[in-house]
Amino acid sequence: MNPPKKVLYFDNAATTPLHPKVLEHMMPYLTEQYGNPSGVYSFAREVRKGIEHAREQVAEAIFARPGEIFFTSSGTEANNWVLKGVVETLQHKGGHIITTAIEHHAITHVSSALSKQGVEITYLPVDNEGFVSPSDLIAAIRPDTILISIMWANNEIGTIQPIPELSAIAKSRGVLFHTDAVQAVGHIPVNVENLPIDFLTMSAHKFSGPKGVGALYIRKGTKVNSILFGGAQEKNRRAGTENVAGIIGMGAALNLAVANLKEEQEKVTMLRDYLIERIETTIPKVALNGPRAENTRLPGNVNFSFDYIEGESLLLLLDMQGCCASSGSACSSASLEPSHVLLSLGISHEKAHGSIRFSLGRENTREEIDQLMEILPKQVKQLRAMSPLAEEAETSKAEYEL
Repeated sequence: MNPPKKVLYFDNAATTPLHPKVLEHMMPYLTEQYGNPSGVYSFAREVRKGIEHAREQVAEAIFARPGEIFFTSSGTEANNWVLKGVVETLQHKGGHIITTAIEHHAITHVSSALSKQGVEITYLPVDNEGFVSPSDLIAAIRPDTILISIMWANNEIGTIQPIPELSAIAKSRGVLFHTDAVQAVGHIPVNVENLPIDFLTMSAHKFSGPKGVGALYIRKGTKVNSILFGGAQEKNRRAGTENVAGIIGMGAALNLAVANLKEEQEKVTMLRDYLIERIETTIPKVALNGPRAENTRLPGNVNFSFDYIEGESLLLLLDMQGCCASSGSACSSASLEPSHVLLSLGISHEKAHGSIRFSLGRENTREEIDQLMEILPKQVKQLRAMSPLAEEAETSKAEYEL
């Protein structure tokens, strides 16, 4: 059998490779330490100690208390828990939720399902860089508003929201505040200690941990109903035998990510800016989607619209050359519909269809970007040569110049 071909992997926002040291921490819990952590005997209690150590690691990474961390199967489950749980818990107070037009589908699809049950959802608009206006949030809050859910950083365009200001507005109006921080945790500083955040979602496979495990931060004293029932796991708040190896891996991965956060953030940001510069100076008729200002964009996020091409076609050509990228969020990459995030920025359907996201991580190098840029311009040129839109634009330009 031939060895697998090395790929140029630029889809870290979808998932990251498991860190070798994380796998080392996980392996004992996949082999000899297989006890059920709910058991009363010492063999099981040792496994329980591993889980609690991981809980401490996750809590420390975001400046929370261990008792405020609850492990889930994913960020999606955690988001579902918050929205469905709060609706059930506070139904006596009201049935109005505020979120944004650019949330991940793990929020928008839950919101849509809840709206069919009578919950009113307000989707805040964003500007052309993806930012929520604090004044829009203030204007949207009503007496029956029970939850505000705004993602910390966007998975498609990398926009980092002003969470301190937005959460403070929620606090001042007595409304619970949730942030989907799946793209933020492990990549930029996240500190819940001095912010009025009631719920925060995270997912291990976004920061070099294993798939199939996430966590929900619930501020001490915040009431929210459970959505899974059965055993007494997670302090009677999330039933089901724990994914022990996954939890151990999540704790180890986040511990590593936070320990190297400043160094990795600087490195990945430099790679991001280098790729943006290479694309803008090499390929004509492109537009960067999302913000440019310092500290307003995720370190590894690069999202471009390429005029006169179909993003899915470009992805296929790149794949044939061993390059991995995305045309939007991983959960909707098979969809032919344009990104709801890009449409919310005011981008046309045509430009949204021609958008590609390259997301960089700790394992990417400058040399890999140079390899990508040996391939990408050729593929764009090839697609434009076949595009009736490009031909029409050139004809119109020639007629105008005459």
